[in-house]
Amino acid sequence: MSIATTGRHGTGRLKALLAPLGVAAGAGAVVALVGVVDPNEPGHYPTCPFLWLTGLYCPGCGTLRAIHALAHLDPVAALGLNPLMVATVPFLLFWWGRWVVRAWQGRPRRTTLAHPAWLWAFLGIVMVYWVVRNLPFGAFLAP
Repeated sequence: MSIATTGRHGTGRLKALLAPLGVAAGAGAVVALVGVVDPNEPGHYPTCPFLWLTGLYCPGCGTLRAIHALAHLDPVAALGLNPLMVATVPFLLFWWGRWVVRAWQGRPRRTTLAHPAWLWAFLGIVMVYWVVRNLPFGAFLAP
C-alpha cells in the first residue's frame, strides 16, 4: 500500500465522519442553548401548540425542561419532567455511536434505523404514554 492510497483512505474516513460529527455538533449546540436559556422562565420558548389548544400534554411536553435538567447534570429532575425522552437518550447515543463506527470502518450507511417492528412498538409506547400522562392515575408522568 502506498502513502498516496493511505492518505486517500484517511481523507475518505474523515469525509464519512462529517455527517455524524455534524449531527453531534448540532445536538451539542441545542443542549448548550437549552442549558443556558432556561425553559422554566416564561418568554424564552413558545408554548406547546397541542397544550395551548387542548390543555393536554403531548409526548414532548417537558422535553426542553428535561434537556435543561440533563445539561445541568440533574437526571432525577429530568425524569420527573419527561421520562420517555430521558429513556430514549441511551438508544439515540447507541445508534449515533453505531453510525460513527460504520463511517470510520468505511461500511455503507444503513438505510433503516431499526426493524419496522421495533419502530411500530416505539410508536405504540409513545401513544400509550401520551394518553396515560393525561389521565388522573398517570399524573406522575405529567411535567
